Amino acid sequence: MSDEMINVEVSYALPNKQQIIALEVAEGTTVYGAAEESGIAGQFSDLDLVSAKMGVFGKAVPKPKQELVKAGDRVEIYRPLIADPKEVRKARAAKVKAEKKAAKES
Repeated sequence: MSDEMINVEVSYALPNKQQIIALEVAEGTTVYGAAEESGIAGQFSDLDLVSAKMGVFGKAVPKPKQELVKAGDRVEIYRPLIADPKEVRKARAAKVKAEKKAAKES
């Protein structure tokens, strides 16, 4: 790591609470390292940084313990999905199809 410091942000959000923490980290810090240094896990009891998915500015980072942050980056910690997006779309399409069929029969 370098002695030079860079500014980054770390964010996490629940439906009823969000937190964005601005901090300085050493150049060469990883995405995971920035999240850890922010102390954000201490503000959310259910947040497990080790298993959490992370990204930078909305783009998922597959290996947060290897990807380095750059000055000005916003590290985002993602919550696990509560429903499979494909299944939700299928259910919505089936509902619309059923509604159309019912409207035709009326």
